[in-house]
Amino acid sequence: MKKGIHPLYRTVEIVMTDGSTFQTRSCYKNDKMVLEIDSKSHPFFTGKQMLVDTAGRVERYNKRFNKAKEIMKARKTK
Repeated sequence: MKKGIHPLYRTVEIVMTDGSTFQTRSCYKNDKMVLEIDSKSHPFFTGKQMLVDTAGRVERYNKRFNKAKEIMKARKTK
């Protein structure tokens, strides 16, 4: 194997969403990895749907779409 081309492989502490921790080896850049989603909180594994805030995304899309409509109207009137 060539020297100096492989990432550092070390022990990393993993913190699950419920606060439990375990240690594993990884190339992760920090010594501690905090998970936002894991098998205890993901809807696929729990069978529960989580409410995702999509209202902000829809409003942003509509705002952009309306702006594009206005630009097209302005081009047609010229």
